[in-house]
Amino acid sequence: MREPHATGDFCIRTPGRRIVIIGNGISGITCARHIRKRDSEAHITIISGETEHFFSRTALMYIFMGHMTYAHTKPYEDWFWEKNRLHLVHDWVTSINFEQKELQLQQQEPLTYDILILALGSKPNKFDWPGQGLQGVQGLYSYQDLQMMNDNTANCQHAVVVGGGLIGVEMTEMLLSRNIPVAFLVREEGFWRSILPKEESDLVMRHLREHHVDLRLNTELKEIRDDGTGRVSAVVTTAGEEISCQFVGLAVGVQPNIDLVRNTELVVNRGILVDQHFATNIPNVFAIGDCAEYRVPVPQRQSIEQVWYTGRMHGETLAHSLTHQPVKYNPGPWFNSAKFFDIEYQTYGMVPNRWKQPVDSFYWEHADGIIAFRAVFNGEDKRLHGVNGLGLRLRHEFFDQALRENWTVEQVLVKLDQANFDPEFSDRHHREMLQAYNEQFGTNLEPEKKEKKGLLSYFWR
Repeated sequence: MREPHATGDFCIRTPGRRIVIIGNGISGITCARHIRKRDSEAHITIISGETEHFFSRTALMYIFMGHMTYAHTKPYEDWFWEKNRLHLVHDWVTSINFEQKELQLQQQEPLTYDILILALGSKPNKFDWPGQGLQGVQGLYSYQDLQMMNDNTANCQHAVVVGGGLIGVEMTEMLLSRNIPVAFLVREEGFWRSILPKEESDLVMRHLREHHVDLRLNTELKEIRDDGTGRVSAVVTTAGEEISCQFVGLAVGVQPNIDLVRNTELVVNRGILVDQHFATNIPNVFAIGDCAEYRVPVPQRQSIEQVWYTGRMHGETLAHSLTHQPVKYNPGPWFNSAKFFDIEYQTYGMVPNRWKQPVDSFYWEHADGIIAFRAVFNGEDKRLHGVNGLGLRLRHEFFDQALRENWTVEQVLVKLDQANFDPEFSDRHHREMLQAYNEQFGTNLEPEKKEKKGLLSYFWR
């Protein structure tokens, strides 16, 4: 079995080539759209058994909470696909014959391809807990999971959510929106402590408790009990505590959804192994999004990136390679965002949960306890490593430039007023942050003076 040679894996752009994409999430759809922009002759087919049309997966919680309908989560009108000659197949792929370049489908006739793009997404983790297969026990990733959660919580009096990460917070907020009390079991000593520094974790925990979340730290699941009819009746922790419940949300992370290609000639590890062009070990077969695992990760990146924006960038990069010329994936500085009930969270660059010299940190928190800013930097030359923002809306472009150009933390702080996303609506707290930094590090920083613009400049911006 050969190793991939990316520049040789991109087949010659022939008229009418058949490009098949398995998966209609952000990676697959972005790739399809960008291929179509540059190649008007390709036959592009997108297969998904989950839903017929692309929808915003991050909005699933808002459907459950009654803020949106499924139709509201579709970024494109249903006519968009036919108009752009993107053929949709609503079915599950059951097997792939890589030698014959043929896909077997659950209900429809087999399909053949010239180029195959695997955008298979993720699936919730499970850890073989006794009772995890009972009715009322589930994860949350797909549209089918959302429908199942609707059914499983119809007569729920009390719920348990297991796992202290982003999906766990979402499930907890969803359940509370229907007035279902929640016990939130977190294995660590603080919320999301594998990612967040202690102060940020403490801030989020206070906010969760203010929303009446029964947050239980240092608590692990041992088993899930049956009520005698195949439904969940309680969970038992490793400490022996029994918590009565009618619903259990398993939010202990996700893993690449690669069951379709296991035990085939495609080389996999935790995910489908790809190079920096997303080429696999099989010619003209590519993998993008949550299911892809880099053989050699991009510096300061994980080998598997299961984030919405990286999935979009995967699709854009591969489409460029397939329609123009091969280009390596180069995502730039890391960033991510989330929401913890009412608190927006953003992170740019590398902010570890713990650090040691010569790395140093500046942390500022507003007196109201729901707004905070952290900058992590090299304590010797002050070069910025990354920032966290909680309760703030920060401009991606500002921090992307700062990190790419190796600004110091002090360069960032004096310009921080420019990083605020909506200054006309928010209290920016800039001077208060600078005063705290000056007191901690013995400096005398002042906000950078803004250039005054004449009236005409506003017409020509």
